[in-house]
Amino acid sequence: MTVSIAKQGRVAVVTIDNPPVNASSQAVRAGLLEAVAATEVAPDIDAVVLACAGRTFVAGADVREFDLPPVEPHLPDVIAAIEAASKPWVAAIHGTALGGGLELAMGCHVRIADPKARMGLPEVTLGLVPGAGGTVRLPRLVEAELALTMIAGGKPISAKAALEAGLIDAIATGNLLGEAVALANTLDAPRRTLENAVVGATNPDAFDKTASGLRRKARGQVSIGAAIDAVERGLRLPAQKALAEERATFLALKSSDQARALRHIFFAERATLADPSFKQTPRPVTRIGVIGGGTMGAGIASACLMRGFHVTLIERDDTSLAAGTNRVCGTLDSSAKRGLLPDLDAVIARFETATDYAALADADLVIEAVFEDLEVKKQVFAQLDAVTRPDAILATNTSYLDVNAIAGVLSDPSRAIGLHFFSPAHIMKLLEIVLPDAVAEDVIATAAKLSKSLGKIGVLSGVCDGFIGNRIMSAYRAEADRLLIDGATPEQVDAAMRDYGFPMGVFEMQDLAGLDIAWAMRKRRLAEGKISGPYIRIADRLCEMGRFGQKTGAGWYDHSDKGAQPSELVMSIIAEERQVMGKADPSFPTEHVMPRILGAMTREAEAVLAEGIARSANDIDVVMVNGYGFPRWKGGPMLASRAAAD
Repeated sequence: MTVSIAKQGRVAVVTIDNPPVNASSQAVRAGLLEAVAATEVAPDIDAVVLACAGRTFVAGADVREFDLPPVEPHLPDVIAAIEAASKPWVAAIHGTALGGGLELAMGCHVRIADPKARMGLPEVTLGLVPGAGGTVRLPRLVEAELALTMIAGGKPISAKAALEAGLIDAIATGNLLGEAVALANTLDAPRRTLENAVVGATNPDAFDKTASGLRRKARGQVSIGAAIDAVERGLRLPAQKALAEERATFLALKSSDQARALRHIFFAERATLADPSFKQTPRPVTRIGVIGGGTMGAGIASACLMRGFHVTLIERDDTSLAAGTNRVCGTLDSSAKRGLLPDLDAVIARFETATDYAALADADLVIEAVFEDLEVKKQVFAQLDAVTRPDAILATNTSYLDVNAIAGVLSDPSRAIGLHFFSPAHIMKLLEIVLPDAVAEDVIATAAKLSKSLGKIGVLSGVCDGFIGNRIMSAYRAEADRLLIDGATPEQVDAAMRDYGFPMGVFEMQDLAGLDIAWAMRKRRLAEGKISGPYIRIADRLCEMGRFGQKTGAGWYDHSDKGAQPSELVMSIIAEERQVMGKADPSFPTEHVMPRILGAMTREAEAVLAEGIARSANDIDVVMVNGYGFPRWKGGPMLASRAAAD
């Protein structure tokens, strides 16, 4: 049964069993309502414990139901029935209580949690606000600023933080269910959350500052502003009035384009590794080697260390090794200070360094992250072929280069694969898994398992110049250059992209990443005859002058302590290149910027799909959202183009 009732003395234990995450589906809601009715009339029951089977408490709603007509009973009615019960209900929380799961727990009269439990209201990540009382009950349990952060920021909190804030009443020290039953036996009457007074803001200025910051970061995502408004209503309106307005907002947002786009990405991210290859038994991986201690290599090493792997970092000499070691240790130390690494010493104990490839003799997987030069990478793989075990997997982190050519230097190319991390590698969620022609299926399965172990979204890509993401980005950067020739300015293009919802514009992004990386790629592609059509030299001229972006203090913009400023020198170069290409210097309509940018992206994305480089349009959307800042609430370029066509 989805919801069952058992007795422990005079306490009823109501258990939800709806794997994998006990989502509050229609069957769960109906079962809970029946459980309320049954326990209310049972003369031998004095209290109720609400628990969940499996690895988690209710981790949210069944998102698949969001595109269907609502079916009774609705979650707000179920929670209202539990809260109105005459017998005390105790929520026993383990795993995660998210969204409707936390709303359900707040409808209970007492809450006890496992020490490792986490609780949150992440509805904004799906373009929604809580719809079953979350914005009204949470401010009656915790201080207003925390309620705002949890609801409009969408971030969960730990059991310890929840106890300190007043969200839960106890943390179990042993058996959660046993202690929940014992707690239920001590209760004389229900303690209804909606009968509490609003906790309020201890620092109204801090609340307003947090709200303003969240609105700025929304960058066009409607649900964040709606969530802030809902929290503010929950603080000032009578409970029933606030509940009614919250529900109306939830229902209106549920059918919005942004919510549909966010649901599209939600499901697409969970389907990226749905491939028969992943049913193969993966090779065991506990020891990982990383070649290169620069920004990317140090980030990869840190990501692996933070997820429990033993890592050996290799650099070419002692000086470079010391610099790479400092980068890794700095990242780990920073993560520890933010509470992400409870035992820093244990993590560092798994970290080794060397300048001799022989230190990788026992490695299960080696990832090279050296300079983006094909011959250099082939030399690295040749050396690894000589010192590693025959069953060790060898991965390249190349962003553009031919993985088949790199794999071809191995005596057994089936053990080679591309693992394209994104910088900073210990933070960015995307991992492109690039499949050379000869790769073994269990190597693919191992890469897929590794992506999950690292907490990343793995997406399969075929071999081409730039794989899925960088190939599309090259087309979009080329279109941005054409916009300059046609009369736009860098700041005009960047402003249009920010208004669309990108975190930064194309030229700002190039300045942040460094213009020299793309310059090297362009020179290689020119030499190979892979660039067709008129070639625009603006970016090349900037690089020839040493204007590589923020790291050199100048790129598309001039950079200083005051931030990025438009450059007269850059504008003069643009004007000269316009003349070379026979273009006048007109003003350019800003409203034409994004249609051209999006058109270039979607045309290249369609080519990537047609050539089989990407396995689905959804995979392309996942790559562009998670690796390149395409707004989640637009759903990715493929969904955006389909929506425009519709």
